[in-house]
Amino acid sequence: MTIPLLDYSPVSQNQRVAGFEVPGDEQPRIFSTDNLLSASAMDDLIEAAYRQMFFYAFAADRERFLESQLRSGQITVRDFIRGLVLSDTYKRSFYNLNNNYRFVEQTVQRVLGRDVYSDREKIAWSIVVATKGIVGFIDELLNTEEYLEAFGDDTVPYQRRRVLPGRPEGERPFNIQSPRYDEYYRAKFGFPQIIWQNVVRRYTPQDKEPKVGSPARYLDMARSLNAKGNPPPQFSATNIDYEKAVPYRKIST
Repeated sequence: MTIPLLDYSPVSQNQRVAGFEVPGDEQPRIFSTDNLLSASAMDDLIEAAYRQMFFYAFAADRERFLESQLRSGQITVRDFIRGLVLSDTYKRSFYNLNNNYRFVEQTVQRVLGRDVYSDREKIAWSIVVATKGIVGFIDELLNTEEYLEAFGDDTVPYQRRRVLPGRPEGERPFNIQSPRYDEYYRAKFGFPQIIWQNVVRRYTPQDKEPKVGSPARYLDMARSLNAKGNPPPQFSATNIDYEKAVPYRKIST
């Protein structure tokens, strides 16, 4: 018998409220196959998918076969996202280095474009991971009504509603809120590391640099010279013959 997904109540996060702000620089750029006008637009869409899922796009971590299928129209953007989340890179970077709760939190942020509502939602999806595995969890997440309404089959997921009215700045990106390594693995890998510098580095503006022929250019050379000289000779008081060392006049007879 399959365990059904536990019920959790959605809270009024910013992505569930209609926005009235004027679009600005922090507004997310939407990448969709519905409005592709050139071949370079498909490249931008693929790069956006990599940034959303991995937050980087190294050449060794790219899924060339999935990219080829997406470019030829054999799969949809939703299928491409599914392939990225189920790739070895994603499993190695997120699933293998976190527990189920944190893995669910990071995957919801990347796939649904929002933060988890509560601990109950993390527990509900963690049960799915434990019973159906990663493949079953990703399939159910991509088939949810929320994902289909927000992104559908042709739109790359993005962080929804980062701009908040009444605040000086919007929400922080998910890669800053939830770093890839949790506290256990950060301590295991030995970071953050404290590096002490014994040499104080100084910066001199270009306009204050000494000109050609200036004596200041020879300052380092002068400091490197040994100007101590020869040390003064040391004598012991017990080795001094005071009767011979003190001058005196000889009286002639």
